[in-house]
Amino acid sequence: MQPTLRGTGLANLRFGPYGAGDPSMNMTEQKAPLSRTYKLTVLAPRAAIVAALVAHEDKPDWDFEIVLAGTEIAEDRPDEWKLEAWLPRNPTKADRAAIADLFPDGPPELAIEALDEEDWIAKSQSDLEPIRAGRFAVRTPEHEPLDDDAAVGFVIPASQAFGTGHHNTTAGCLAMLDEMKRRGVVVRNMLDVGTGTGLLAFAGMALWPRASATASDIDAVCASVVTENAQANGVPLGERPGALVMTVAPGLDHPLIQVRGPYDLVMANILAGPLVELAPDFGAALVPGGHLLLAGLLEAQEAAVRAACRRAGLRLAARIVSGDWSILWLRRRARG
Repeated sequence: MQPTLRGTGLANLRFGPYGAGDPSMNMTEQKAPLSRTYKLTVLAPRAAIVAALVAHEDKPDWDFEIVLAGTEIAEDRPDEWKLEAWLPRNPTKADRAAIADLFPDGPPELAIEALDEEDWIAKSQSDLEPIRAGRFAVRTPEHEPLDDDAAVGFVIPASQAFGTGHHNTTAGCLAMLDEMKRRGVVVRNMLDVGTGTGLLAFAGMALWPRASATASDIDAVCASVVTENAQANGVPLGERPGALVMTVAPGLDHPLIQVRGPYDLVMANILAGPLVELAPDFGAALVPGGHLLLAGLLEAQEAAVRAACRRAGLRLAARIVSGDWSILWLRRRARG
């Protein structure tokens, strides 16, 4: 699935020969521990599934132990989609009702299955093919390196953290980072919020190798995942320039993130709701003229995210639309 580029001078920006990756999961960047897991599946037209994904983010009382994913059933059937919901428990009547309420035209038919005790996130990503996004090539250890000396390669195993690069949002961020570098953006200090596997932080460090880098995630499991992936990819760890510091924090709420700022570049590939809530924090964390890269939002959610960013003094520099997903490059106003 190739990205659609809209009105920002990115007409020459394309993903490489492996495409944008399979949008096999709604990139909620949420994780689940190893446990007995149940899956509920709804089959419906694409428009209904996308509307359901948007609706669940608008519910303030949504139980985020219910992890949602939306995908097309097959490439040759682009209008036939399925919504999958994973729960760490046998679905209750209330759980089934919560999912049914996402479909205002009537409760859908729910198929429920119990999954074996295993890391279902790793299993879902274990067969992913390598991708090329901008100058970056990303693969899992099961695949051989891409035969391209010009590519910046990363090996990201399937794990308990999302972010192997195969989802449209992550691949789009890699392509946008590449475009930033091509346009002459200079970064001395960067922050990756909701880092998952650490891939976007690694990519930023490859483009600006002398920059200081900080990565954070709300999920503590990501700390060890990022450390292991950094070591496997030769990414330096530490507080010096050219190295990465990892921390666990909700949003930007951590003393380390505060003291290491302000930042020339902040990246956040998370959810539309948190992006709206964090927009003032993003603006405050950037230097005047600094850059913000946002993803994890459906195109239908873009207006709300951009409005929140405008109120925080951020203006759109460029955007990519890949499938149903928007990737936004914004800039903070310079002083004076």
